[in-house]
Amino acid sequence: MIEKGKISSFQMALLIVPTIIATAVLVVPAITGKFAGRDLWISPILASLNGFFTTFIAYRLHKYFPKETVIQYSGHIIGRLPGKAIGLVYLFFFLHVCGIICREYADFVIGSFLPKTPMTIVIGSLVLVCAFAIHGGVEVLGRAAQLLVPLFMLPPLLFFLLLQDFKIENIFPIMEHGIMPSLLGAVVPQAWFSEIFLISMLLPFLTDHEKGGKSSMAAVIFSMFILVFTNIVNIFLFGGTVSAYTYPVFTAFRYIGLASFFEHLESFVIAFWVLGIFIKIAVFYYAFVLGTAQWLRLSDYRPLTLPLGFLVTIFSIWVSPNEQDMSKFLGTIIPFYIPTFMTFIPMLLLLIAIIRKKFKKKSFTT
Repeated sequence: MIEKGKISSFQMALLIVPTIIATAVLVVPAITGKFAGRDLWISPILASLNGFFTTFIAYRLHKYFPKETVIQYSGHIIGRLPGKAIGLVYLFFFLHVCGIICREYADFVIGSFLPKTPMTIVIGSLVLVCAFAIHGGVEVLGRAAQLLVPLFMLPPLLFFLLLQDFKIENIFPIMEHGIMPSLLGAVVPQAWFSEIFLISMLLPFLTDHEKGGKSSMAAVIFSMFILVFTNIVNIFLFGGTVSAYTYPVFTAFRYIGLASFFEHLESFVIAFWVLGIFIKIAVFYYAFVLGTAQWLRLSDYRPLTLPLGFLVTIFSIWVSPNEQDMSKFLGTIIPFYIPTFMTFIPMLLLLIAIIRKKFKKKSFTT
């Protein structure tokens, strides 16, 4: 295999959690609130169903091809040339999504903290750090996740400092207009949950393959819990006006004040949030670099790290003309775009693999 490193299923779960929620907690509540209103806390629960379904698909495919990624086993399932075409499409998809994530990060950081800093500097510096981690291999990513993800999970604990500002009555009545608003609100976050399919690029390198499925399911459950928790906090603070804020979670942190000196925690929060976005970009970036090397049948993926990182930086600038267009893209196109590659195409690959396996058994018995 090109990748000689190994990680545990626990490390894989730690890589996947920020991959799902790092950007979701920032932008999804405002989009979901437009449809679900005060019931937006229910939407992540419904959206997580796609995460469980996608996990099932990815793990079943891994069972058929335990030592290969989706770039490799697609050729075994649908044939060499169609498989190469599917692999190339996935590489462009990974590149595009890397660009989208980097652009989300840059828009938020520049708009909130560094308005005079060039976008290329903001994006390029983070991509360079990710490149160093990826060059070290999957083991470095796994150990970085063990170190950084617990720190990334600290800011939600600060919400308890806002207990005096909570208005619990904002959440009532629950499902006043039925389940449909929550279902509509789940359309966007289900795209983030479908990103769990990235485990297909990590499962071949596990030291404990038998725990891969359970750890992936646990990552979905934990991500769902975090999104439900943050949405409930947003409702308690803002009520039905959540959708009026571009970044409602970040706005909530600005409400924190304790004894007139424990205030202005935005810098603290953004520092820990960057740790999560680092993991998310690194996972997609790693999938892009590793997949490219596998598609080209190279013996080592590391020489591709910096050139492809430069391509990611350029794509992140090209991907959208401004923050408004990016927000519209996230709310209208992403709910269908990401699940197409992360859920629908893998589902077709799994169905074809099952049919081919049954056909081979029949032909063998006859």
